[in-house]
Amino acid sequence: MTLYVDPPAWPGHGRLWSHLVSDASYDELHAFAARLGLPRRAFDGDHYDLPERRYADAVAAGAVEVSSREVVRLLRESGLRRPKGPAQRRNS
Repeated sequence: MTLYVDPPAWPGHGRLWSHLVSDASYDELHAFAARLGLPRRAFDGDHYDLPERRYADAVAAGAVEVSSREVVRLLRESGLRRPKGPAQRRNS
């Protein structure tokens, strides 16, 4: 089981965010996020939004640090990438 996280570089709500993804399955992603104590509402269609303060926790739990570009590549190649849009958000 491998999960991936990009550097906290995405601003929102007064803080920076990372993206936590799986290249295998949403079940794997949800299970890892649950172990980290991330709320399901942090799931955004094909990734979890991870606040900067939790980045080190994700890495310590086994997430592999990759670039933001690599996150997108991994999602596309795995077939787990979901386009943004009202019907696609928060599904799974």
